[in-house]
This record gives sequence, C-alpha cells and structure tokens, in this order.
Amino acid sequence: MNKQIAVIRGDGIGPEIIEQALRVLEKVAALYGHTFTFTDVDMGGCAIDKWGDPLPEAELAKCLASDSVLLGAVGGSKWNDVPGHMRPEKGLLRLRAGMGVYSNNRPARIWPQLADASPLKKEIVDRGIDFIIVRELIGGIYFGSHTTSDVDGVKTAVDVLTYDEREIERIGRIGFETARKRGKRLCSVEKSNVLDSSRLWKKVMHALAEEYPDVELSDMLVDNCAMQIVKNPAQFDVIVTENMFGDILSDEASMITGSIGMIPSSSLGASSCGLYEPIHGSAPDIAGMDIANPIGTILSAAMMLRYSFDMAEEADAIERAVGAYLDAGWRTADVMQPGMKQVGCSECGALICSLITKA
Repeated sequence: MNKQIAVIRGDGIGPEIIEQALRVLEKVAALYGHTFTFTDVDMGGCAIDKWGDPLPEAELAKCLASDSVLLGAVGGSKWNDVPGHMRPEKGLLRLRAGMGVYSNNRPARIWPQLADASPLKKEIVDRGIDFIIVRELIGGIYFGSHTTSDVDGVKTAVDVLTYDEREIERIGRIGFETARKRGKRLCSVEKSNVLDSSRLWKKVMHALAEEYPDVELSDMLVDNCAMQIVKNPAQFDVIVTENMFGDILSDEASMITGSIGMIPSSSLGASSCGLYEPIHGSAPDIAGMDIANPIGTILSAAMMLRYSFDMAEEADAIERAVGAYLDAGWRTADVMQPGMKQVGCSECGALICSLITKA
C-alpha cells in the first residue's frame, strides 16, 4: 500500500522527535510491504522565519493533498513578540480548520512499566488509568470573535463562545462511536449550571443518546471532572467535551500517566485524512540536545496507521515494540527511574525500530 504523509517537523524538539517516528514508519513499511512517501511542510515558527507566515497557503495545500499529516511541535519564546495573528500557534489553528478536523482524540493510558512515575498515590494508579478524551477542536471560544476596546474609558476584552447543535451532534457521535468500541461508557462534560452553550450541549447529547442504547451516558460538570480525574480516573472510559474544557482536561489527564512525552493524539473529521501529533510542546530549552522523548510521536504514527490507514496489525507492532523497550529498562530522561538505562532521543528511536516484528 502506498500512502502520502505530510510531515511537519516544526520547532524546538519537533525535528528530532519526528525523525524517530519516520524511522519507525520506514521499518514498518519494509516489514509489511508498504510505501510511505513523506512530504515536508513548513508550519509554525520556522515558517514565520522562512515565509513570514505561520502556515502559507501552499504549505496547507500540501497537507490537504496528503493521506494524513504527522506533526512534531510548533512555537517557542523566539516568536513571543510577533503580532497575535502571526504567532506559530495560529498556523496550527488554521491547519485544523483547513483540514476540517473537528475531533481531537487523546488517550490517557498508564504503561504498567511507568506506574511509579505517576504523581498519584499507588492505590489510585493500581485501579487502572485507561480512558480517552474526545475534544471538539474547531469551535467554541478559541474560534469565536476576540476583541479588546475601550468601554467608558476602561480597557475591556471580549471572547465569544459559540456552539450550534450541528457542531455538538457531530462531536457527540464521535464520542458515542468511540465508547461503543471501548467500554461503552461515555461521560459528557460541560458547565450547564452556568453557560447557555453547555445547556445546549447537554440537550443535544441526551437526544443523541437515544440512538446509542448500548452506551451508558453520564453528565459531569467540568470542575467536578477535573477533580475526579485525579481522585478516581478508573471511573472513566470516554470523555467528550468542548474545545477549551478538553484542552485543559486532556493536559491534566496526560500528567497523571507519568510523562507528557508518552502521549499521542489524533485529530479527525469527516474524512480519513487525520492530523497526528504528540501532546507536548516544542521544549526549545532542550532542542538539539538529543534528550527528548520521541515515544509520544512514535505512538502518534501508530495511531495514524490504525485510524487513517486501517493498518491495525502494523500499529499493534509499534505498540508492542514500545512495550518491549520499556520492559528492557530503557528510559529517556523525562521518565528515568533508579536501576533503568538512560538513552537519548535517537537511541530510543533506534531501539524501538529494532524491536518491531510481526506477531
């Protein structure tokens, strides 16, 4: 099978971690008889430096012409002083909107080999952490109007939060379908005791639930959900929520698993062309030092194979290799533990490649 993959190396540690994911994909291609063609795309700070734009139209077009997009990380303090509409992160927002990827799916899973790295008490971790947050990605307050003006001589900022029932229904369906493939439990998270947008969210979710009688739907206010994720994460199977709430909760969920460097994510829409990326940032303070953890990016590549290319066996092979790597006691600096063997970014990628085999 031949697949075209747009590759955004980005800023900071992005090029280093992407390089390891590409090595893994090349190993999979050779093992299973596929051809992956990689097309480099400039986005983020590097695109600002080169083109004066965080995502030029020609670069976006490369992504839209691909079968999927693999992204490292964008941004950094170097571009803190550029105008707001030109910040590296604006390129990412435009990419998501251009691709029409409205669902960000971020698993929170603790690898048993890293259980001691979780900040939670052992008795909580031992109950299990294995859930996924389905976050609406191209609506809500991040995509509403943003204005700052003088009102009666007082500087006043306004950010508008808007959702319509169609946007809620399509992300709700992703939540229900995801739960149907897992433990058949879906928790809808909102703030319906305060926000009109959340009251509409709750109404649409309950109407949609009638089409999924095999999935148990529950409701939870976002502040309570934030507490429950650290108090009893084992209660969750799938969480579905709006853009800003999902942004915050998914970062919290990633930290209870022990390392943000281990977590992949996918962003999907109506087509199979998805955006796959680790959830950590560009970490410019360690860029070029060969100490970054590439596993989140490698597992993002595995998600791409599974969800966009229907290559479940190949995705399983990558995940088994990551498990074998951890079993052997190798660790990058962010998850280093006593008695383990510390390796750098490049060596981590090479070791995982060496462990990829057919079942």
